[in-house]
Amino acid sequence: MSDYADNDYAMALGKEVAIADVDKELHLLWEEDKASTNASLINLAVYSEQRGAIIKNSEHVQIITREHACRAILIGVDRNNPDASIRAWITAHCHLSHGRKSVCCEQIAFQLTGKSTGRLRNTVFSHLNSDLPLVFWWQGELSSLFSERLYSLIDRFIFDSSEWANPLKSYGCIGEAMQSEHSLLPMDIEWTRSSQIRMAVAGLFDDPMAASALQRMNELRVVVHPKHRMAGLQLLAWVIQRTGWKQSKELPLGSDNGDVYHYETTEGSDVVVTIVTDPLSAPVGMMEFKSSRCEVRVTRDAGSPYIRQELHAGSHQIERCTPSNSDDSADLVMNQLSRGGNNSLYRAVMPDFLNLLGGELNGSCEVEDV
Repeated sequence: MSDYADNDYAMALGKEVAIADVDKELHLLWEEDKASTNASLINLAVYSEQRGAIIKNSEHVQIITREHACRAILIGVDRNNPDASIRAWITAHCHLSHGRKSVCCEQIAFQLTGKSTGRLRNTVFSHLNSDLPLVFWWQGELSSLFSERLYSLIDRFIFDSSEWANPLKSYGCIGEAMQSEHSLLPMDIEWTRSSQIRMAVAGLFDDPMAASALQRMNELRVVVHPKHRMAGLQLLAWVIQRTGWKQSKELPLGSDNGDVYHYETTEGSDVVVTIVTDPLSAPVGMMEFKSSRCEVRVTRDAGSPYIRQELHAGSHQIERCTPSNSDDSADLVMNQLSRGGNNSLYRAVMPDFLNLLGGELNGSCEVEDV
């Protein structure tokens, strides 16, 4: 099943139970602990095809339930195993109040092996709390199990495009899902990674001198870690959407310094945009805007909990620090759950982002029955 022993699963996931007895055993779990309150506001499903991932995801859920009460369903799938099987474990994540357990969130973990035809939907999703919305966190490559029979059940779909070998193809699958299910709310963790950077940049351009210079900028430089090029492209798409800059007829160029794009501002200034990858960078390490009279720079060192903001316009200088996002995936998902909403800004930048990737949100997917 994985590189982990059964006792590793028991320590991380709790009591192993028969599939047919999951609901009964959950009921007994709460009867045995009358001091705790069972709380749920959402269903949170966490899906991975990586070996042994449900153990790590149980740790993620423990972090998330500190702020978000939910019924958590962990799903581990090993499709390369020729033998079809399914195992289940139940536990509860409890948090202390005044030294005593107060609120607990239940967790059900499923490990599936072999071809999963019908089992993912019929077995796993039969244990959703039917009165609550479903947030589905998909980890890793978007596989053929992402089909209508799956996404028709999902309210909010969380994924991480930095984990994809072919982002354009996978985004095409999500575009097809959005056309079929208009209520589906997608959210890329790469977008969440850049949220504090975007807020820091927007805060500097609230300054009148920076705001007046925005359409006269002639250079924009974005530095990202090589794994997080999608975050860099999404930042550029955000700038385009907010400023109205238009891409020139010149095609993007690759150079030793990164990917180079050419834009024209609404006032006719030519802007050279460079997205640079640096293995020593934070996921998003820098956004720097330059004109002849003004420089706006937001930087973050790798691992730093702070973002540095700088504005230089002659004698007018601003330098300050603000908090940065965590690099931990569970913290970023928790951040996204806290924001809620309909992801309107993310949807607005998506067409420009996909254009930077070289396509549109109209791809098709090879799917299989789940």
